[in-house]
Amino acid sequence: MVDAARARKLADRIQQVVAEMLERRIKDPRLGFVTVTDTRITADLRDATVFYTVFGSEAERADTAAALESAKGIIRSEVGRQTGVRHTPTLTFSHDPLPDNARHMDELFAEARARDELIARQAEGAVHAGEADPYRKPDDEDDFADDDLTEEAGTSHVRPAAP
Repeated sequence: MVDAARARKLADRIQQVVAEMLERRIKDPRLGFVTVTDTRITADLRDATVFYTVFGSEAERADTAAALESAKGIIRSEVGRQTGVRHTPTLTFSHDPLPDNARHMDELFAEARARDELIARQAEGAVHAGEADPYRKPDDEDDFADDDLTEEAGTSHVRPAAP
């Protein structure tokens, strides 16, 4: 097992190398507009997962996935050459669902804002069904004079009369 700092540095370096390879050296026409978002490596430095996003449709995502699979060997050999590790990790390319999830969350927030605005518009002319303040408050001491003796659940409570 390797310490986490070394694994993170290697993962960052792999991410840089893969991004450079996709930008400059891989000339596959199936490769769409790809962004390498993250790289994670196992604790034994044997397997690395490269997360990517593709700007476009599902068909473009599928084409990009096929292009990445076919270029995996070239990319892995370049990773081994530039990192200098004894065992070059195997690469696995995985589509990153994070941007899709963020887009979905943005849509949900927009829908919630629209519903809040609709409810606010409906509530503009609304009035309370009863009094605005439903709680009783004593206006003066006359209210207490009428209720000197109250009965509640079989017991009597006596309030002192106002002097």
